[in-house]
Amino acid sequence: MNASTEDQPSGSLDFLKWGVIFLILAGAVFGNYFYADESVLIRAVAIVALVVVAGFIAMQTVKGRTAVAFAKESKTEVRKVVWPTRQEAIQTTFIVLVATFIMSLVMWGLDSFLFWIVGFITGLQV
Repeated sequence: MNASTEDQPSGSLDFLKWGVIFLILAGAVFGNYFYADESVLIRAVAIVALVVVAGFIAMQTVKGRTAVAFAKESKTEVRKVVWPTRQEAIQTTFIVLVATFIMSLVMWGLDSFLFWIVGFITGLQV
């Protein structure tokens, strides 16, 4: 982040807005339990609507605008990524599986050897 983004003063009503957001989301949770006898579809639509309203209010705060700007920048960066081809992904996955199998054999052998050494030193045979 650049300095201008980090040094932005918070809005005068941001604290109040975050309080309203908290109350809306708490109300959604409470309403979901209070109206447990209602249809799941109705409750789900109400919760989605309340979350959308809370998100809209959150986007009006300084931190919300910063988060939206970050999401837009992230979307731009994802477009710049060079994704592997299907063949490269399959080959890499196969290499990881083989390396994991080999390391599991090494660890099994080391565990067996150490178990044998401890049994030999202590005289306990299992």
